[in-house]
Amino acid sequence: MTTQSKKVAVVAIGGNSLILDNKHQSVEDQYDAAKATTCHIADMIEAGWDVAIGHGNGPQVGFILRRSEIAAKVEGMHEVPLDVCGADSQGAIGYALQQTLQNWLFERKIQKNVATVITQVLVDREDNAFKNPTKPIGGFMGEEEARRREAEMGWTVVEDAGRGWRRVVASPLPKEVVELDTVKALINAGVVVITVGGGGIPVIDPGNGQYEGTAAVIDKDYASSLLAQSINADLFLISTAVEKVAINFGKPDQQWLDRITLSEAKQFLAEGKHFAKGSMAPKIQAIIWYMEAGGKHAIITNPENIGRALRGETGTHIVPD
Repeated sequence: MTTQSKKVAVVAIGGNSLILDNKHQSVEDQYDAAKATTCHIADMIEAGWDVAIGHGNGPQVGFILRRSEIAAKVEGMHEVPLDVCGADSQGAIGYALQQTLQNWLFERKIQKNVATVITQVLVDREDNAFKNPTKPIGGFMGEEEARRREAEMGWTVVEDAGRGWRRVVASPLPKEVVELDTVKALINAGVVVITVGGGGIPVIDPGNGQYEGTAAVIDKDYASSLLAQSINADLFLISTAVEKVAINFGKPDQQWLDRITLSEAKQFLAEGKHFAKGSMAPKIQAIIWYMEAGGKHAIITNPENIGRALRGETGTHIVPD
């Protein structure tokens, strides 16, 4: 295949692609789930796509934090900062995706390398999200411990629906993929790249042109959208728990969406009643930003229907006006 005919896709994988349910959370279970998902990405590669993969990491970072908290309480071990938890999860999830995809490609006699890039994403230290942290992370604690951490470590803590106290952090918008040139070089060399894991490790520029990690969580769909914009991807595919997107979900006039324009996507989002804030709304917003930056085609579907969606048989397709 000549370079001119190469098509580049960014595929954003949801956390559900790695953790199917509460009964399947072990490392082995996550590996099996990764294997099921990368099978469908191997189909894309076999069909001629070059692929960059972004992924969620919410539950995995939660596990790393819990281990860190327990080890600190029981053994007096040092705790792991949130940005380092993100880096840990990029390595572990990247490993599972990378190895399972390599094995599928080997089985199909496709000679292609797969690599995970530990990716930092620059956020604005003046982002309003830092003034109003809302993203709960880590385990529950009593009020006394919460207040101590607030005083000693500068944490923002909130009482969570009578279940105890939790730390909350900011969810700022991604501004720049720090390792973008590396990712581009790998894609141009035909390597499948796993990048912006969990939305990327959030870093700020403290004002001297250096990077430093910050305790925040970036939406992985927003970061994958930024990546798709930055590499001029031909396709932005968000793999999630549903085959298609619906408006008026769960109501008598529920309607599945097969194909909508950018304007229609903006209208549905602006109406504010169709898409849940923590799940579908950010996906639609991520696609809107990609399309506004010149994106050609976006799809939302579940992993097992990626192949059919690429053939136009299912999924929700968002196209320019």
